[in-house]
Amino acid sequence: MRIGLFTEGGYPYVSGDAGLWCDRLVRGLGHHEFDVYAFSRSEAQEDGGWVPLPPQVARVRTAPLWTTEDDGVVYGRRARRRFAEHYGELAAVLCTSDPESASGQGSASASGQRSASGPAAAGARPGTEGTAPVPAEADRFAGALYGLADLAREEGGLAAALRSETAVRALEHACRAPRVLPAAREARVADLLAVAAHLHEALRPLSLDWYEEDGLGAVDLCHAASGGTAALPGLLAGHFFDVPLLVTEYGVRLRTHYLTRPDSSPAVRSLLAAFHGRLTTETYRRAALLTPGNTHARRWQERCGADRAKVRTVPPGVDAAPFAEAGESPQRGDPHTLVWAGRVEPAKDLVSLLHAFAGIHAAEPGTRLRIIGGPAGPEGAAYLEHCRALAARLFPDGTGAPHAAGRGPVSFEEPGGPGLAGPADAYAAGAVTVLSSVVEGFPTGLVEAMLAGRATVSTDVGAVVEVIGGTGLVVPPRDPQALAQACVSLLRDPERRTRLGAAARARALELFTVEQNVAAFHGLYLEAVAHTPVRRVRPSGTGDPLPFAAPVEARVPGHWADPASRRPRRATPAWAADPPERCSSAAQAGVARRGLREAGSAQ
Repeated sequence: MRIGLFTEGGYPYVSGDAGLWCDRLVRGLGHHEFDVYAFSRSEAQEDGGWVPLPPQVARVRTAPLWTTEDDGVVYGRRARRRFAEHYGELAAVLCTSDPESASGQGSASASGQRSASGPAAAGARPGTEGTAPVPAEADRFAGALYGLADLAREEGGLAAALRSETAVRALEHACRAPRVLPAAREARVADLLAVAAHLHEALRPLSLDWYEEDGLGAVDLCHAASGGTAALPGLLAGHFFDVPLLVTEYGVRLRTHYLTRPDSSPAVRSLLAAFHGRLTTETYRRAALLTPGNTHARRWQERCGADRAKVRTVPPGVDAAPFAEAGESPQRGDPHTLVWAGRVEPAKDLVSLLHAFAGIHAAEPGTRLRIIGGPAGPEGAAYLEHCRALAARLFPDGTGAPHAAGRGPVSFEEPGGPGLAGPADAYAAGAVTVLSSVVEGFPTGLVEAMLAGRATVSTDVGAVVEVIGGTGLVVPPRDPQALAQACVSLLRDPERRTRLGAAARARALELFTVEQNVAAFHGLYLEAVAHTPVRRVRPSGTGDPLPFAAPVEARVPGHWADPASRRPRRATPAWAADPPERCSSAAQAGVARRGLREAGSAQ
């Protein structure tokens, strides 16, 4: 099977997010062939290079999301009119859509009872007759989106048009129309320019040259490693070639878009939330299968209109081999040491952890806290310095001065330091692992601690409860007192620590390994392709379609039959083809005579 794998800021770049998961998936499915289509987020990421690729990766095609260069395509009058029509329709939907109901689950309006026409009809895919009626606003958005995609494919690009004055004026006209959202009505020129710039970036995949017969038209299945921009080429592959799409979300991109740009004006936030909400709804509607990584992400998908019958929860896999030694020897860790490991950033709430440890240290004076992790970007570096200063104030030495490095009850350590060759060494250094986050998707670090056989104390955020499943202690977020009490209870009860650690390791080995993840996607690939009709028909020498002209075994390496007999010529049965009707010679003569009489009467 040939898979088109879409990533955004991830695999195959060395510094990419979720790159390790994609690499394990590709290597685990060595009997498939992968074409990787990757979006880069920065020039530094591209300069960092790629990870070593396995032989099953046939090719890699990349496109930057950080450049603002135009494609140099100049539209004629007809193309400009088509662009204004489709872009204006897209803007109108954003201005009349409530971002809170962007899932399209509300009842259809009266206009939704009309038959689709114009740009809306362009978004309809073959084979969707008889399905549940689509809400009118969702159908309008789809028609405008695929109309722009058709225009970009025919004209050679869309970037210059998206940055043109026509686009800004279309947004302005939509915001000034009757019955629009109050926030959209208040949009000023600066707001319109900001929204147009964001749409130019978000719709950049429409202008790529990936949508050809030898590109995405040649794959059997599209797999988007996230929603949003990464899934947009998969939507277009389905629009142009009817290729099925599988979308994996370990962190819901729509939620991320809702939380970004907090300093923007209400008009900008409203219009962009409507756009991403509509794009997410269209992605969930067109996808053959959706694979969230946890129940928290699954609830978001269902709230945004995902059909429950298409949703399969597949947790990300973690390599259990490096944690085998630590998991089989729980007594190796210091019984008086707590460990926190991960990337340092404000969402991890190390401030609450330090305040909680002040209570722990007062109850158990011999306890230590090891914070192991590097900062996540400039914001993380500033937050790390703030936490260092807080620790120095909370835990001074006997003279009131901060402790010397490595001598206080709290230590900040970088991964790869002395005795910390990998994550397994970090978790094995202590008896209890602590997670203090206020925001968390799928807690991979928590799974690693479970594989290491360590008892855990975690805050109730994201998918923590789903992952723990009763094998660890869970406390409310931003509650240092509850966090301290839970840690003290485990520090004072070594037998309970041992029982919880063993149960946690058994649960992680059963549910969260790489082998479980790869096996799940192997079955999902087959399910998606098996339920998708093949619409790419190979014609014969006379132009008639050849059913079963490319059998499944044709993709298996080796000579299974003589080349002359591998693709036999077969007569097309009546039920498999409906050839066009041709006029007989007598009928053609009659048509010619009628044409002459009509020409004579006209003269």
